[in-house]
Amino acid sequence: MKVEKVSAFAYKNRGGNPAGVLILDEMLSEEQMLEIAKEVNYSETAFLLKQGNSFRIRYFSPETEIAFCGHATIASGFILGQKFGLGIYDLVLSDGKIQIEVNENNNKIFTSINSVKTYTYDIEKDYVDSILDAFSFSKNDLNEKYPIKVSFSGINNLILFVKNKKTLQEMKYDFEKVKELMINKNIVTINILWKENENLFHSRNAFAYGGVYEDPATGSAAIALGEYLRNMGIKKSGEIEILQGFDMKQPSQLFVSFNEILNSSIKVSGACRFVN
Repeated sequence: MKVEKVSAFAYKNRGGNPAGVLILDEMLSEEQMLEIAKEVNYSETAFLLKQGNSFRIRYFSPETEIAFCGHATIASGFILGQKFGLGIYDLVLSDGKIQIEVNENNNKIFTSINSVKTYTYDIEKDYVDSILDAFSFSKNDLNEKYPIKVSFSGINNLILFVKNKKTLQEMKYDFEKVKELMINKNIVTINILWKENENLFHSRNAFAYGGVYEDPATGSAAIALGEYLRNMGIKKSGEIEILQGFDMKQPSQLFVSFNEILNSSIKVSGACRFVN
């Protein structure tokens, strides 16, 4: 079995977030998939098995199974396009179904994910205070125009905006404390954002839940940002661009588009490159 190594959401054919992709002839046990994910040692490895006209897809970090992973799905679309051609593919998750589109644009293959239904909800103040303490963020560091919420994109993502780019660039946190907090509330990613303009956002993403300090590109969190902006009435529809991973020297570029219908599917797109 050959695990393909693909970097998703690459920025000008550089950087991106590497994922393993393995297309199976028969489903492996959870123990086998976890062992492979540990060997690959990326934040996620995706395992796909053809079932009728769809593909069953499961995601494993080196420590646990993840319900949904955006960048590993983008990487999977890239491999499906390589093996089976461009087009639309239906993917069956552990809880729900999604559709991906694999297209070519300017000699690059772009994969787009059409998400499950999305929603946003409040989180307890005491919990938020614990998160802020673990990141050493003061109230003055936060952009008060953007209340801290959780947005669901297939997984739960905490959305947190800072006022200044410098605060984003200097992000650090207590890994073990944040990991425990995330697991306790099933918060899979913490998406820390700085807004450059109405359509361009800079992101850093803590993924202690999956045993990874920081993710250089997070498709699920990008979908969650679109959901948050729409739900809060900040941007009711349209397109946004997210730049992530630059402070990790793994520049990544994510494109998000959504309509005005609350809770409806949101699309995230990106380009890929093979990892040597």
